[in-house]
Amino acid sequence: MSKAVEKLKIIPLGGVNEIGKNITVIEYMDDIIVIDCGLIFPEDEMLGIDVVIPDITYLLKNRDKVKSIVLTHGHEDHIGALPYVLRKINAPVYGTKLTLGLVENKLKEHDLKDINLNVVKAGQSIKIGKFKLEFIRTSHSIADSVAIAIHTPLGTILHTGDFKIDYTPIKDDVMDFHKFSELGKNGVLVMLADSTNVERPGYTMSESTVGQTFNDIFMSAKQRIIVATFASNIHRVQQIINAAVMFGRKVAVSGRSMVNVVNVSKELGYLDIPDGTLIDIKAIDKYPDNQIVVITTGSQGEPMSALSRLASSDHRKMELKPGDLVFISATPIPGNEKMVSKVINQLFKKGANVIYEALADVHVSGHACQEELKLMHCLVKPKYFIPVHGEFRHLKQHSELAQNLGMPKENIFIADKGSVIEFTKDGAGFGKSVQAGNILVDGLGVGDVGNIVLRDRKHLSEDGLIVVVVTINKENGQVLAGPDIISRGFVYVRESEDLMEESRSVVREVLIECEKNNITDWTTLKSNIKYALRNYLYEKIKRNPMILPIIMEV
Repeated sequence: MSKAVEKLKIIPLGGVNEIGKNITVIEYMDDIIVIDCGLIFPEDEMLGIDVVIPDITYLLKNRDKVKSIVLTHGHEDHIGALPYVLRKINAPVYGTKLTLGLVENKLKEHDLKDINLNVVKAGQSIKIGKFKLEFIRTSHSIADSVAIAIHTPLGTILHTGDFKIDYTPIKDDVMDFHKFSELGKNGVLVMLADSTNVERPGYTMSESTVGQTFNDIFMSAKQRIIVATFASNIHRVQQIINAAVMFGRKVAVSGRSMVNVVNVSKELGYLDIPDGTLIDIKAIDKYPDNQIVVITTGSQGEPMSALSRLASSDHRKMELKPGDLVFISATPIPGNEKMVSKVINQLFKKGANVIYEALADVHVSGHACQEELKLMHCLVKPKYFIPVHGEFRHLKQHSELAQNLGMPKENIFIADKGSVIEFTKDGAGFGKSVQAGNILVDGLGVGDVGNIVLRDRKHLSEDGLIVVVVTINKENGQVLAGPDIISRGFVYVRESEDLMEESRSVVREVLIECEKNNITDWTTLKSNIKYALRNYLYEKIKRNPMILPIIMEV
């Protein structure tokens, strides 16, 4: 009997051909570890959907093999799906102190208890099954981010996580270049690397440059200052606090996620806030305008965020004043441009002065540009390469960047969700793909909304609904009442009485025809009503509403 070939498998279940929802399976024999467990926010056509999480069918089929979930950092696109996954697979979770602090908060919200959380530090090594994991310090737009080197019997995998190269970081030590160089010297089988900013030439600016912009503007400002940024960007929040302290201002925090992150970060020592600086948002009116800074959520124009509520005079704890200085310290995520633009316009209409990225250096990215990616490739010198964390165009361009640095094209794998890249002693290649994709979360429902429901929602949103109600005698099939027509999102009935009356006439004709032909099957009757009414309405006003016939028997 021949011995089974030893295989090392890398399976991205998300984070490829998309920005967000990062989750990667590393499998060797009977051991699986999962790197990150993120979500993405819904696209415009996903009507009513709250968040999108990865399909973990493969992990559920192999739940006995899953030894742990290991996290690179605390952004939503890397930890957001954890509560949903841990309900089904209660595996130990490993991450740095801040990452797990944010995870704990999330687990409390979902009322999840008895989860095995294990804090690790950059520079630490741990053993999980047949894997040895090393955590390597990196720089990103959130503190405590790490890359992970996974040592396996067939070679070393390096997962960079999200990173940039920042020589002057705000609080953390500089990225551990020595460890990356050491890994490269000892030999790396395959590297998975962040591709988000691969289209941008040059280098990403240091986070400290934003601090200088804050200082310059705070120095001359005489009005209240409101800064909207990502809640998770602790370094940015720290720089806002530093500028506020320098110029004698109190700081208030607005927005649930911002309050949560600031509390966790302060408690764990990641934010340095002098005593007396932080005040309750309700107390801001007790101070002169030139002594107040408000840090808020809403940099992406989210309709329910604190900044959007301020812009629409719907904030429960504060009112925007004419002359307020509002910073939007973030770049719109692709797809959010319209929402951000709408909020900026509303703020200007309220009399605020708005500063955003187009007007000043109030934001820098947390992802590596081309020259930084080249440095990572040159330090690590992997044999094989899998670009991750990007849409197809990002993965393709990262592949070309690696080729320009001398990597053979056949050693680069551009994966899709569910692709299986297999490594043996003899080489590497694609194996048979596994199930992967999107699971839609709507309220408390996880996965119960699919393509058909979304199609119906889209139909309703675009064309509206017509309900046709008819009451029929059960004995002889005669119409006792109706047809009544109810319109929702189709036309305003009071202004379209002729159309409604003609529609009733169309339905009456169908009922008379069915009675003549002795059609008592309600399915056929409903189909005939829908067909006739749809044709009439399209011919009359070129619209296709959803038509819902309701037949009641008495």
